[in-house]
Amino acid sequence: MNKNAYQKYKTTSVQSASREKILLMLYEGAIKFTKLAIKAIEEKKIADRGVNIGRAFDIIMELNNTLDHKVGGDIATQLEQLYMFMMEQYTKANISGTVEPLQANLKLLNTLYDGWVQAVEKIKTDDKKAG
Repeated sequence: MNKNAYQKYKTTSVQSASREKILLMLYEGAIKFTKLAIKAIEEKKIADRGVNIGRAFDIIMELNNTLDHKVGGDIATQLEQLYMFMMEQYTKANISGTVEPLQANLKLLNTLYDGWVQAVEKIKTDDKKAG
C-alpha cells in the first residue's frame, strides 16, 4: 500500500470511528509515544525524547480538554486531576531526561486504557441487550 493510500485509509478510519473508538485510539497514541520517549531517553536521543513527550503531552491535554464535567461529575474531576499529574510528569521527564516519570505515566495509561476497553465492551453488550 503506498503512503498516500495509507494516509487516506487512516484519515477515513478516524473520521468514521465512534467516540469510544477515538478515545481508545488517543490512549493507544499516548502509550505509543510514551514508550518511544522512554526508548529515546535510554538511547540518549534528546530530540526524539522531546518530540515523543510533546506528542504524548498533547494527547493527554486533549483528553483533559474534552472532559464533560456536567455529565462526568466526580469521575471527570478525578480524570482531570490524573491528566494534570500526567502532564506534570511529562514536563518533569523532558526537563530531567529521566525515565521514571514516563514509566509512572505508562502504568497509569495502561490502567486507564484497560478500564476504557472494559467500559466500551460493556456499552456494546448493553446496547445489544436493549436493541
